[in-house]
Amino acid sequence: MKKITTIAIIFLTACFSVFSQTEKEVNEQAQFWTSINSTWRFSDHWGVMGDFHIRRTDFLRDPNFYFVRAGGVYWFNDKMSLAGGGAALWYALEDETDGFNYALEKRIYQQLLWRSVNGRAKFLQRIRNEQRWHQVLNPDGTVDRVRFSNRVRLLFSSSIRIFEDEKKPRLVLSDEILFHFGNEIVYNTFDQNRFFVGINHRMNKKWSFDFGYMAVYQQKYNGYQYDLNHTLRLFFYLTPDLRKKKDDQMPHYPVGGTE
Repeated sequence: MKKITTIAIIFLTACFSVFSQTEKEVNEQAQFWTSINSTWRFSDHWGVMGDFHIRRTDFLRDPNFYFVRAGGVYWFNDKMSLAGGGAALWYALEDETDGFNYALEKRIYQQLLWRSVNGRAKFLQRIRNEQRWHQVLNPDGTVDRVRFSNRVRLLFSSSIRIFEDEKKPRLVLSDEILFHFGNEIVYNTFDQNRFFVGINHRMNKKWSFDFGYMAVYQQKYNGYQYDLNHTLRLFFYLTPDLRKKKDDQMPHYPVGGTE
């Protein structure tokens, strides 16, 4: 009986030790995220896309990342498109002298996007798959290794007309959930979730923007630490439509957006 009691005490102590070491930790941050997202449509089926993003931490004080993306787009019709290309991200990490080192992440991506209109609401859904090679840095800024991961992203977005006047802003609600996989991804198959609420306003036939609040909830590689980023987001969209015959009921739309 004493042996059983001793083993039980050791087991419970070990469990308590593990759970106490892996208690969930959430780090809240304030961020600002801005970008230009362009989609150029040359014909009914072919076009190109390109994005440039800047995200900063402590609102505007410190850099978080810089990101560029480019690719080609094929439209099956005005409701569905396929895109693919490459991207690069420079992620800022504080160094030992209160400066910043930048870890480079290279990507290849593929995405399928489709949209629909139902009364006052426009809906957009996107599946994006990314192959990522990101540098893991030593404290002195040198590259320790390159970590590979494959990430799958599922986005659902709605744009709702709340005013009778089409020229006034629309309400935007969107959510994107991201999962990634790889040899070094053991505890956080769930990568992050991004929820956005704000407005979208079309300035003219080529330019529009959205502005609002984005909550980014991201799990760290150790599995028990999380970032909750309260983000003020301002995205600009450039969408030149160079086709001679355009669809007025379903006009050209951006296919990029978010890092």
